[in-house]
Amino acid sequence: EVFKDPRFVGSLINSVIVAGCTVLIALALGSVCAYALGRLPFRFKGPVLYLVLTMTMFPQIAILSGLFVMLRTLDLFNTRQGLVLTYLIFTMPFTIWVMTQYFRSLPKELEEAAYVDGASPLKVFWEILLPLTMPGLVSTGLLAFIAAWNEFLFALTFTITDNMKTVPVVISQFTGASAFEQPWGAIMAASMVVTIPLVILVMVFQYRIVEGLTAGAVKG
Repeated sequence: EVFKDPRFVGSLINSVIVAGCTVLIALALGSVCAYALGRLPFRFKGPVLYLVLTMTMFPQIAILSGLFVMLRTLDLFNTRQGLVLTYLIFTMPFTIWVMTQYFRSLPKELEEAAYVDGASPLKVFWEILLPLTMPGLVSTGLLAFIAAWNEFLFALTFTITDNMKTVPVVISQFTGASAFEQPWGAIMAASMVVTIPLVILVMVFQYRIVEGLTAGAVKG
């Protein structure tokens, strides 16, 4: 029955697009930042890393009004691009933090040998270190996807038309035959539908997730 509702189908597509773009951008930018923080020598790396972590401590409601004004100014209100931009606020810090620890766990001899052969830092990152961080990329990417897929407050606040709303918002707005009736059957069915893909992804990549999140925990 839920698939007969065009709003639900459209929200599924929106959630896939928004969550997918959020993950791709977070991994692309986050891995570069993590490489710099984890491998390149420069001052104040520690404070910068803790500043990144501090960004995750603010509750969503505390930055809601500021983001609203920003999206209005950039003409990104009620757009998928606006949602992706706001979702990066809580996916980027986590990605940078986890990937930094992963880059630090890789042997320094790998890049030292590459530098001796004349490789540039960009080539070392792209051709040598990045492929070795695949477990970390998978784990952080999957967790970022789950966070973006389940996000509710930003999607509820920054979208107003049905063709831009994501799955959590549409499910929360299911209505029954009257204003006093809650369609619990449809809500539970829709919740099950949107949960199944996440369960499948976790089952498929569970070993990569554990390997990525425990990287750097033990050295030597």
